[in-house]
Amino acid sequence: MPSDTGGASSSQVIATATVDRVERISPSFARVWFRGPDLADFGNPGRTFDQRIKVILPPPSGRLPRLSAGSDWWTQWQTLPEAARGVMRTYSIRDIQGEGADTSIVVDFVLHLAEGLAGPASRWASLAAPGDRVLLFGPRRGVIGSGLEFRPADATTVLLAGDETAAPAIARILLDLEPGPGGAAFIEVPTASDALPLPAPPGFEVRWLPRNGSSYGARLIPAVLEQLGVRQHGAVQDAATEFPVWETPSYSSLGEELSGADGRPGLYAWIAGESGVVTTLRRHLVRDLGLARSQVAFMGYWRIGRAGS
Repeated sequence: MPSDTGGASSSQVIATATVDRVERISPSFARVWFRGPDLADFGNPGRTFDQRIKVILPPPSGRLPRLSAGSDWWTQWQTLPEAARGVMRTYSIRDIQGEGADTSIVVDFVLHLAEGLAGPASRWASLAAPGDRVLLFGPRRGVIGSGLEFRPADATTVLLAGDETAAPAIARILLDLEPGPGGAAFIEVPTASDALPLPAPPGFEVRWLPRNGSSYGARLIPAVLEQLGVRQHGAVQDAATEFPVWETPSYSSLGEELSGADGRPGLYAWIAGESGVVTTLRRHLVRDLGLARSQVAFMGYWRIGRAGS
């Protein structure tokens, strides 16, 4: 994916944040409210969309690393001893509540706790309690740029699709999307109990797709292709590339020039989640529909068997 790290500037904030509240909103999601004076200038209410942020969890010592937003914090973090740096993961902002010193940043954590899937962030979120501290890295208030990929331009139809890791971003996009474009959102989740009420603009359909033990993409891929009138070819799911696929109007992780002749005028597709599933949908939408780069965002948020960052 395009780097959200590197030389930090006045456009970015590194905030020490304290857990204020934790709620288990479904079997697979924990919602965490973060508070702290550093958050007064963090994020962009009303224009959050799929904004990515970095969450740095404390190492076993419990002492968070000391990083400065005024310099290359990423290099600082990388050069720390592994035992002192903690764990960094990427998440989407689910909500920004309050103002000034009363600002809360809300993040929904996916709880992949099954054997072989549980990572340090899932374990942390499952045990999080008020008073726990983390570092949050994200945009300064009023700055729109790095970490935001939802850019539908003048699309008349918007397609949103992803698994549970993309659900918080899809939910936020639906809240921030101005009335106008119609479309559909497809969200694949582990169980029916993970399907939560989501407000959506007029003309938007939201469909939850419980896997109930089936493989990733087993429900999502056919639903998206049916919505677009695309006939499925070959295997249900492609093998993931060595690195998660990330294709947007301004970046290609595969180094490809995405051609296409606006094969479905007015359509904008935002698809995120497990990389093999995203790769499969990318193949169909690019090959069968001929979508141009300006019409798509394909983002492999994670990959089975590989830790995220």
